[in-house]
Amino acid sequence: MPEIRFRPVIAGDLPMLALWLARPEVARWWPDPKHQLGLVREDLDEAAMTQVIAMDGDLPLGYAQHYPAHHWPAPHFADLPADAVAIDVFGSPEGRGRGGEWLRALGDLLLERTQVLAIDPDPRNLRAIRAHETAGFSGDAVLRDGAGTPVRVMTRRR
Repeated sequence: MPEIRFRPVIAGDLPMLALWLARPEVARWWPDPKHQLGLVREDLDEAAMTQVIAMDGDLPLGYAQHYPAHHWPAPHFADLPADAVAIDVFGSPEGRGRGGEWLRALGDLLLERTQVLAIDPDPRNLRAIRAHETAGFSGDAVLRDGAGTPVRVMTRRR
């Protein structure tokens, strides 16, 4: 079994993340790759945001960011406990098919310090939903996020 670990995102990762965001299967759900990369760059200095690269040895599997679910306006998370943590993810080319595996490992780590994790894929993103289910997330409520976009709210509890 591989040893999944997580390392912090650094500014030197931005060119790699730009390539991942530009891939059609990522850009479909994270539209406007240049804009998304700008948000990732801005969040390097955001104290509430933790950004990590999932690694299997030297192989990068994907990107995740996690943050207190109630830190920014997120009406779809309104019913979650105060200490809930929200997660956003996208995979690398090398990590294709392993999203559920590394997201489960990240969830295991985060659940050591909180009781609920939340993730909010586009309801049409069936590949991501399957990976989230593999990682232990469940839920089929479709709500609107702060921008009014429908999202499927999925949670994983301790």
